[in-house]
Amino acid sequence: MAGMTPLFGRTGRGPQDRLVTLIRKPGCHLCDDAQAIVEKVCAELGVPWEGKDITRDPQLHDQYWEQIPVVLVDGEQHTFWRVNEDRLRKALA
Repeated sequence: MAGMTPLFGRTGRGPQDRLVTLIRKPGCHLCDDAQAIVEKVCAELGVPWEGKDITRDPQLHDQYWEQIPVVLVDGEQHTFWRVNEDRLRKALA
């Protein structure tokens, strides 16, 4: 039926409507590993991503200091410490 819009909020969203956020700090090897995976998966799927430096944001620092790197998908925490490439891909698919 043409012209009907889905009633299930997210079903009409494409990859460009998603956002992955990587919260990291300078000199963090786990953060570097996480960023490589985020960059790869987001490039493959056409999903935008952003990086945030925890040392420049007191709120992020208080919330996530013991968990970095932290990956958020659409503002919700997806994972921390180690990023699983397949799991991130599934979350964005």
